[in-house]
Amino acid sequence: MTSRFGDELVAAIEDAQRWAIYDPDPVTRGGIDSLVNAGDPALIRMFTGRIGFGTAGLRAQVGPGPNLMNALVVRQTTAGVVSWLRAQGIAAPRIVVGFDARHDSQRFASHAAAAIIAGGGVALRSDTWAPTPTYAHALLGEQADAAIVVTASHNPPADNGYKLFLGDGLQLVSPADTEIAATIDELAASWHHHGPDIDDAFAEIDDADTSSTLAWIERHRSSALQAMFTKNRDVTVAYTAMHGVGGEPIVQAFAAAGFTEPVVVVEQHQPDGDFPTVPFPNPEEPGAFDRVIEMAIEHGVDGALANDPDADRLAMAVPSRSGDGFVALSGNELGVLLGDHVLGHTTGDDRIVARSIVSSRQLDAMAQAQGLSTEVTLTGFKWVARPIVTMAPRPYVFGYEEAIGYCIGDRVRDKDGITAALVAAEMLATLKTAGVSVWQRLDSLATQHGVYANHPISVRFDNDPGRVDELMQQVADAPPERLGGATVTQSGPIGLGSLPPSSGLHLLTDDDTQVIVRPSGTEPKIKAYIEVIQPVIAGAVDDARVQADERLANVVDDVQALLH
Repeated sequence: MTSRFGDELVAAIEDAQRWAIYDPDPVTRGGIDSLVNAGDPALIRMFTGRIGFGTAGLRAQVGPGPNLMNALVVRQTTAGVVSWLRAQGIAAPRIVVGFDARHDSQRFASHAAAAIIAGGGVALRSDTWAPTPTYAHALLGEQADAAIVVTASHNPPADNGYKLFLGDGLQLVSPADTEIAATIDELAASWHHHGPDIDDAFAEIDDADTSSTLAWIERHRSSALQAMFTKNRDVTVAYTAMHGVGGEPIVQAFAAAGFTEPVVVVEQHQPDGDFPTVPFPNPEEPGAFDRVIEMAIEHGVDGALANDPDADRLAMAVPSRSGDGFVALSGNELGVLLGDHVLGHTTGDDRIVARSIVSSRQLDAMAQAQGLSTEVTLTGFKWVARPIVTMAPRPYVFGYEEAIGYCIGDRVRDKDGITAALVAAEMLATLKTAGVSVWQRLDSLATQHGVYANHPISVRFDNDPGRVDELMQQVADAPPERLGGATVTQSGPIGLGSLPPSSGLHLLTDDDTQVIVRPSGTEPKIKAYIEVIQPVIAGAVDDARVQADERLANVVDDVQALLH
C-alpha cells in the first residue's frame, strides 16, 4: 500500500464514521462498520466525492456513502430539492413521490417523503409502485410543484436511482440542476442541523397516509386512450414487463382500448427486483427479448412488445421479412413507424414533431412532406419533450429518441412506454387492416424519402476512464477529413451551432452522411451514431438498401478506427 493510498483510506474511514452517525438505515450503517473494521479500500470509492446530481437525477449502485444510492443520500437530495423550490418562492412545495418495484425503492420513497415534510412541504405519496409516466402524468393532474420517482429504469438489479420532474412536467435542465446540486452540497455539509428534523418526520410517517396510486394509474390510462387515433383493433401481441411495473397497467390498458389481451411472458410479468431471467433488464440488450419472441412465435401473434422495468420505454419485434421468426425493430425503425402513424392521423400546419439529434433524420423528411419542420434537440427527453412547453399552444403530436423512447401527445411530458404500446398496437392493426406489413410500409417510406441506414457504436474504457476525455479532445482537435470515402464538409459541436452547448462532435459529409460522437454522461464510454441516406431510384428499394449497407459499413470501419 502506497503512502498516498494509505492517506486516502484514512480520510475515507474518517468520512465513513461521520456519515454513519446520520445514516438512518441499520443495514448500511452495519456495512460501514464492517468496512471500517476491515480497513477495506472500497471505502475510498464510496466516500470520496458525491454521486453527481444532474438533469437525469441520480443513479448508482445501492450501498453506503455519498457516492452510492442509500437512504441518507435520498434524504439529503430531497432536502436540497425542497430548499431550492422554496428559494423559487414556493413556500410549501407539493411534491408527488413515486417509486418502482426495486427492492429499496419504496423505502427510499418514504425517506424522500420525510425530507419533504421536514422541509415544510407536502408529500403526495404513492401507496404502491407504478410506471414512471404515471407519476409524470400525476404531477400535472395534481398541479404539484415537482415529482420524485425512485427508479433505476433498466439498470442492473444492484442499482437504484432518483428522477426529478419540475412543476411544468419536464425533467430539469441547466441551470436548475447545478443550482440544486449546490444546495444539496451545502445542506450535506451542515447535516447536523437538518438530519434530526427528518428523523422525527420519518418516525411519524403513517404508511396509510398516501395518495391513491390506482387513481393515478387510471387517469394515466385514460390519457393514453385519448392519444389513440383509429378504431383498428384487429391485432394480437405478446408482451413482457421484464420483471418491472408495466405488466398489469398494460393488460388493463389493452382491455380498456378494446384490444385482445396480450399473451404475456408469465415468469416476467410480476415485478421482481431480482430480475431473475434478465440480469440486465434493458430491451435493447442482446438476449433480453428472447422469451417474448419465443412466446410470439408459439402463439403466432402479429407483434411482440416489451417495456423496460419502469415502463417508460418500449421495444417491438415483428415477423421477419422472410416470415422465418421474429426480429426486433431498432429504435429508429419503430420511431419512424409511430411517427408515420401519428402524422397520418393528425392535421394542422402548426403540429410539432421532435427528435433527438442522434435519432434518424427520416422523421424530418416525413414531416417536411406534410409541410412541417422537425424540432431537433439534444439527447434526452428533458430536451425532446421541452417543445410541449416552450412552443405552446402549438400541438405537440410526437417526439422520440433512438433509445426506444417515445412521447405521443402532450399529456405526459416524458417518454411513455404505456401510451406508446397502445399506439404501436394500433399502428400494427391499421397496417394489418390495409394488408400491409411493417416491412412493406418501411419500404414505401424509403421509396418516398430514401433509405436511412443507421448504426450505433459504443466503446467502453472501464480500465482507463480518463481515456474518454483524452480521446474526445483528440477527435475534436483533429477531426477526420473523410468518412466512408466521402469528404467531411462540416465539423463542429453537436448541432453545429444550432443547439445549446453539448460535449461531442458533429460531422457531415458531401454525400449527406452524418456522424455524431459524444461521451456517455454516466459511464466510461464513447458513443457514436452513424446515418447514411441512400436515394431510391425507380422504386428499387432492395438495391438502395444494399448500397446503403455498403456505405454504412465503410463509415463504421472509419469511426471504429477513429475511436481506438
